[in-house]
Amino acid sequence: MSETISAAHTSVSLLAKREVMQLLAQTRDLVDPEYRRTVDRLQPKLRLVAGYHIGWWDTEGLPCAQHGKGIRPAFALSCARAVSGEAGVASSLPAAVAVELVHDFSLLHDDVMDGDLVRRHRPTAWKVYGVGHAILAGDALLALAVNVVGGAPLTVVLSEMLLELCAGQVRDLECEQRSDIPVEEGLLLAEEKTGALLGAACQLGALSAGAEPDTAALYRRFGRELGVAFQLIDDVLGLTGVPGRTGKPVGADLLRRKKSLPVLAAMASDASRRAEIFRVYGREGALGDRDVERLLRLIEEAGGLAWARAEADRRLNTALELLREAGAAPAEERKLRALAELVTYRDR
Repeated sequence: MSETISAAHTSVSLLAKREVMQLLAQTRDLVDPEYRRTVDRLQPKLRLVAGYHIGWWDTEGLPCAQHGKGIRPAFALSCARAVSGEAGVASSLPAAVAVELVHDFSLLHDDVMDGDLVRRHRPTAWKVYGVGHAILAGDALLALAVNVVGGAPLTVVLSEMLLELCAGQVRDLECEQRSDIPVEEGLLLAEEKTGALLGAACQLGALSAGAEPDTAALYRRFGRELGVAFQLIDDVLGLTGVPGRTGKPVGADLLRRKKSLPVLAAMASDASRRAEIFRVYGREGALGDRDVERLLRLIEEAGGLAWARAEADRRLNTALELLREAGAAPAEERKLRALAELVTYRDR
């Protein structure tokens, strides 16, 4: 990816940022009421845990102003608009709610499995309510997603995505115990865990709006490629992100000794740096600020951060080619393009 093309993408994102922010706000206005009605069906304790995790209230159930970005529902609704205009939005609303339910289910379980203490600038749900309640709340959100998404073929798309998410999580757990993870396997993991959900969101939105299966499959591939780009940048932010924006400490992934994609790329590029990274990762006890600084320097010197950004550029370009092939209406394609670029170039 040339610097010229990357810079052009970045300038487009800046010019379109206001429109994308409006799109995300409109998505929340459409999805949140139905999402809340859906979660309100839960047993009271599970409702409390789920609503706290989502950001609707504090630990005691008192309202607060936090909320997620709504990226996945925004893609579901935007792909529906790309297929049949505003007429497709109402029919795709259950799909948009379902993908957000699955997203929050996966985060609840991920926080437990990874031992994460902070999510969205607050203690994670398992830390507040206990592991058992967090797992059960995630299970309940998953059951609601299956319930609201609609009939076949939508449930087939949802179930296949869930199976892939589980396969990706198994791979993730196994990779924690390995030292020989090639970059290609790391990219496959990103596709299974992040690409699968965003791809399903796009496919479900398109199908709900009446797209033919072949066209919906193009939207799915668009979302999958974009999901990998999203994960690449998420991994970069996990190393270098500003705590006030990410809600996590600087070098959060390094403190967890996570083998994220920039780390894998750095280890693949230089044997001596690979050995040094493993030496620090293998140290007993908690890592400190000096360890994080040392690791960041090693990863940057080995080109891990630069590779991740360049690969995100490449994945974004592939996604945009698939979007053009899907034949979206020009105005809706422009909005989807702007949303895709904002996701990829956030806080870079």
